[in-house]
Amino acid sequence: MTDRSKTGADGDGAPAAGDFGRRVAARREYLGLSRGEVALRTASAPGYIEYVETQPGSHGMGFVVRLAHALETTVDELTGGTVDLPPGAGRAAGHPRLVEIGQDECWTLVGRRGVGRVVVSDEGGPAVYPVNYVCVENRIAYRTSPDSRPAHAVGHETAFEVDHIDDAFSRGWSVLVVGAADALTEPRDVAALENEAGTVTPWAGGERDLWVVVTADRVTGRRIETDAP
Repeated sequence: MTDRSKTGADGDGAPAAGDFGRRVAARREYLGLSRGEVALRTASAPGYIEYVETQPGSHGMGFVVRLAHALETTVDELTGGTVDLPPGAGRAAGHPRLVEIGQDECWTLVGRRGVGRVVVSDEGGPAVYPVNYVCVENRIAYRTSPDSRPAHAVGHETAFEVDHIDDAFSRGWSVLVVGAADALTEPRDVAALENEAGTVTPWAGGERDLWVVVTADRVTGRRIETDAP
């Protein structure tokens, strides 16, 4: 396996972001912060935040602690210490509140693409599978192989769930999309979907050329809010 932190994405020897930098960038973008805003929170320069996000390297623990606080997360989360652990292992925060999320915000949270979970119930029994997806208007689309379990959702009403867990503050949200799942087989329909939403590369790899589209009939969401800043 190529060490991308040393060779760069194009294999030209240019430095590329390491795992730490990618986690920092992803968390900052999720919070909607600019590099300048993170720099102010960490008493550093915007250029240094850019360096952290785009170049491999090591950083002092004092800065990493300030950065984790600025990004409202933990040092373990930023450094990948929890990557193999299930989310939500921490204790409940003080005064948590479970609130309903409006439909418009649900779609905003689902976003254009990401990883969600599709519910399948067939002769093998009920099961839930994570898949890479794209969202176009009121449709969720994912690619899989025709003989896979996620493909068995086709022809049935199914549920598709997307969530985010913030372990640092014991809060998070979950959105549930329920609707009919259909296979997209017409070349022009597939081309239109890919043109509108872009292609999806399943992380599992392999030949996954069947597009499954879930058209939403019901969309609901819930959020755990806390008194944490």
